[in-house]
Amino acid sequence: MNREPRSRTPEAPRPAPASGVVHWVGTGLSTGRSGLGLLCGRARRVVLWDRTADRAARRLAALGLTGRAGARGLEPGALAAAVGPGDVVVSMLPAAEHPALLDLAAGRGAHFACTSYTSPELDRGAAAGAGQGLVVLTEAGLDPGIDHLLAHELVERARRAVGDRAATAVFTSYCGGLPAVPNAFRYRFSWAPYGVLAALGTPAHYAEDGAWRTARHPWLATRTLTLAGEDFEVYPNRDSEPFAAQYGFPDHWRLGGFVRGTLRNAGWRAAWSEVFATVRAGDEGRTRALAKQLAERYPTTEADRDRVVLHVALDVTDPDGTPRWRGSRLLDLTGTAAESAMARCVSLPLALGVVRVLDGALRPGLNRAAETPAEAAAWLAALAGHGLAAAAEESAAPGGPGSPDPGGPRAATGAPDASGTGFPGGTADPLRPASRTERGAPPEGEVPHGA
Repeated sequence: MNREPRSRTPEAPRPAPASGVVHWVGTGLSTGRSGLGLLCGRARRVVLWDRTADRAARRLAALGLTGRAGARGLEPGALAAAVGPGDVVVSMLPAAEHPALLDLAAGRGAHFACTSYTSPELDRGAAAGAGQGLVVLTEAGLDPGIDHLLAHELVERARRAVGDRAATAVFTSYCGGLPAVPNAFRYRFSWAPYGVLAALGTPAHYAEDGAWRTARHPWLATRTLTLAGEDFEVYPNRDSEPFAAQYGFPDHWRLGGFVRGTLRNAGWRAAWSEVFATVRAGDEGRTRALAKQLAERYPTTEADRDRVVLHVALDVTDPDGTPRWRGSRLLDLTGTAAESAMARCVSLPLALGVVRVLDGALRPGLNRAAETPAEAAAWLAALAGHGLAAAAEESAAPGGPGSPDPGGPRAATGAPDASGTGFPGGTADPLRPASRTERGAPPEGEVPHGA
């Protein structure tokens, strides 16, 4: 008797087994003791790479991690000779250098991770490596990174609360690296100033009042945002449009507004008038000269403390404007003598992402931080377990379908698992206090979205 063959659901491709060895390439300000220390306790071996082995060793000493990771210099051919199949190459170098490092990793059968936005080159490299089971992790820092996690969480909770009804959604995500004590300039430079100034010359694309708009000069779209009684200034940055699809906004939601942007201390726009005039003129020579002057006038010193503020919010209304659901998340962290807020907020999510690679939990090919609500919830719980949790606020229309519980989301404040990593299979690893703080600016032009 002939029988029709049963249809079988193809199995998801499995990642290549991880060796447990992590090569962390670059020792700039975002290489924090929280993230690197976590990996030292979780990976079989961690190697920190800098221009010379001595520089790498000094950075490990500054982080209180001497003896817990290897220190190597980036002499020609050294990294390629050291990387083996299943290793993870973490790039903390400028974004322009990521593709070459990804090519090196793929050529050695290794996985790859970074915190930068996904470039076309990284996208193509990830697609090529997927067939070998190689994982490419991008956008896994603060912004982009934690902002993505919070956005996925808010969209998922709003969908459950609102149901399948037509609705209008307004989404905003603002992030900034600020001086904890504002100076007259409302900013201090710990990053290369030219990168900060150059970013202001890039048009911003965002949605407002139901239409997509482009601000040729982003600072002209500056608004006031009040958080916990404190005023900030915010403005759109880069191109926000692709992220509505990335965050899983339903097709039956009309976008009344959608902005991803930068947050600054109140008074920033007035204090930066000289900068705006120079950027508007479009003279690269003048811009570079001003960047050099600003670095000398407003450096971040050993006595200064930084502050990270990230606010993500989603408002959903009925088409007639009746409020249906609102949620927001606020991360507000001030740095300490042991570790800056920026280093903690960038290195910790990146390290947790590398843990996911070590555990074989991410699919081959491209992964942007977390791209599903369930994965985002796991990351947020892990971050909360390491003391990095956003304050949550939510409200829903009375009697609305699927109204969230009044206690708020568990993903943002959930306790870690017994392993101490927040993910299954990890190993608890308390960090030792840093012996001193070492500061060094990253290469010119590399600047986080919200820095």
